[in-house]
Amino acid sequence: MPPRKIIIDTDPGQDDAVAILLALASPAEIEVLGITAVAGNVPLELTARNARIVCELAGRPDIPVHAGCDRPLARPLVTAEHVHGRSGLDGPDLPDPTMPLQDTHAVDFIIDTLRAEPEGSVTLCPLGPLTNVATALARAPDIAPRIAEIVLMGGAYFEVGNITPTAEFNIYVDPEAAAQVFAAGVPITVMPLDVTHKALVTRPRNDAFRTLGTAVGHAVAEMTDFFERFDREKYGSLGAPLHDPCVTAYLVAPDIFTGRHINVEIETMSDLTLGMTVADWWRVTERAPNATFMGDLDADRFFALLTERLGRLPLTESVA
Repeated sequence: MPPRKIIIDTDPGQDDAVAILLALASPAEIEVLGITAVAGNVPLELTARNARIVCELAGRPDIPVHAGCDRPLARPLVTAEHVHGRSGLDGPDLPDPTMPLQDTHAVDFIIDTLRAEPEGSVTLCPLGPLTNVATALARAPDIAPRIAEIVLMGGAYFEVGNITPTAEFNIYVDPEAAAQVFAAGVPITVMPLDVTHKALVTRPRNDAFRTLGTAVGHAVAEMTDFFERFDREKYGSLGAPLHDPCVTAYLVAPDIFTGRHINVEIETMSDLTLGMTVADWWRVTERAPNATFMGDLDADRFFALLTERLGRLPLTESVA
């Protein structure tokens, strides 16, 4: 099978960074056509910067990075420096990027790429708020049938919320964008908190990253060292959940995950439940299924895959 062509839409974020690294370390399964930055965990200027830092860390300065929307469709931007630090990539001491930011806006890059590539050959991988993807679909409705699949991190059902009692951060930041994407008729696979909170970086797992003895291994270990302090305090967990790498791990080894094809609606009106993913897990309504919501993963296999792939970076065949 040829590698799966993807566009990563992201707001790095330490876990976003690990997701990008996993994708770039898996060229047999994944071809990264480009990375589009969106405002989310930190403002757009920093997410675009962080995406380039990660590409250079992986030895892939050839990957085009495009800056996109700097605010949600209809609301003020909510950020998460309290989790990710002021830079979004607090933890490791990484140099400023030298690779250029592309001139083309992220939304235009998404539209142009989907129109240029064969129909059904490109998967979109949103790791942050869905503003760029929703804007592209609204501006160019003809791209919807050209998308192979949208595999995203966001939402929850039993776990419910991590930024409000009922909402997961990515969906909460731009619920109107999420509602548009889930209504677009595109095949969607979702990695919700219910799955990602099972992908915990315990101390032995983080030690395995550090033991790789590479710049990437040390950087990832330092990212998760920083990242986990918030989750340990908030949840009393054994480590930090690696939310976004579940997206790229699914593209490499989908059998690690299990889930259900169900109906998912996005709450955009209620003050109490704004941004909630109303997931009909038990199929108690007659609403048509529109997304595959993952419910579980094999955490040991997930971390074995992640550690092995991170150990490959930088790839010897990478473009300098």
